[in-house]
Amino acid sequence: MAKKHKTKLPAEHWMHDPQEHDFPAAGNYLSLLAGPSAVEAIVAALKEVPSETRQAKDLLRASKLELLPAADFHVALDLKKVAQGDKLSPVLLVRGSLQDGVPLTIADGYHRICASYHISETADIPCRIVDVPLQAPKAPSPRPPAPSRANRNPRAT
Repeated sequence: MAKKHKTKLPAEHWMHDPQEHDFPAAGNYLSLLAGPSAVEAIVAALKEVPSETRQAKDLLRASKLELLPAADFHVALDLKKVAQGDKLSPVLLVRGSLQDGVPLTIADGYHRICASYHISETADIPCRIVDVPLQAPKAPSPRPPAPSRANRNPRAT
């Protein structure tokens, strides 16, 4: 079990809505995992869905990511923000697939989840969760026309 942060930090340390710069950050990360049209659809969906809350321990388990130590540079920055009374931006997530063995993707907020875990692993973290958009089925490739008798190679018959 992770060692909890030594100083008493506020239990409520989250903003209600993500900051505007979180969406391009999520898109930048997601562009490593998906093509431009899928990323655009996911980011647009993240802007529209309402926030819901999940516990830090569950987010880490579902993502299959390791808890970063409190001494990690970015985790420490987030812990310092909370200690100063600043609130953290909600995290942006893409739902995994239990059936396909795909873990939850933390599009933006991994360090914030880890920082919150160090404060309290059971604290509710506001997050926006979307599904991977369904791709439209590809149109069948047109079949090439059958060669006419005139175009056939006489040696091939």
